[in-house]
Amino acid sequence: MKKLTSLAALAILLAPPLAEAQQQRPDDRQGDRHGDRQGGRPGERPGQPGMRPPSGGPGGPGRPNPGQPGIRPPGPGPSQPGRPGTRPPAPRPPIARPPVPRPPVARPPHRPGIGRPPNFRPIHRPPFVYPRGYHYQRWSIGGLLPLLFLSNNYYYDGWYDLGLGAPPPGYRWVRYGPDLLLVNVRTRRVVDVIYGAFY
Repeated sequence: MKKLTSLAALAILLAPPLAEAQQQRPDDRQGDRHGDRQGGRPGERPGQPGMRPPSGGPGGPGRPNPGQPGIRPPGPGPSQPGRPGTRPPAPRPPIARPPVPRPPVARPPHRPGIGRPPNFRPIHRPPFVYPRGYHYQRWSIGGLLPLLFLSNNYYYDGWYDLGLGAPPPGYRWVRYGPDLLLVNVRTRRVVDVIYGAFY
């Protein structure tokens, strides 16, 4: 009888601590579950340092956090045409094409004694330098030109610019002062004179 009485008293004394322990265990389980929902480890509180926020920042997964250093929010860049803040491409300068040269008009060889043709035009050239001992002389058809003037220093090959035809074979145009003489190279005879060809 004494054993039963002592056991009953012991059970009465142990009942409150056991009840508290049973009440605390479900709370701890709920706390663990709550910690699992927050993405933390068991035994860690949400506010403790060492816990990392979900990947992607406060905006959700995959979205960068504008407040973090080194991360820029998406925006229009210079390489994105059509968006505000971009510069239009600079216009290219037009390509200058060289002028197409016109083919020269074919002219028949100059006939001796014909004189100025209808399309003749005087041109400007540097002053003529006479050799030593010579001065201006008005030549006429039939005169004999000194051999000194039958050289490349006095031959004139720009006859096309004057509106003249090429000299016939065996003849050359020779400049003498402001005049142009057509001379037979073999005989040195002047066969045609164009006065005032140069100014």
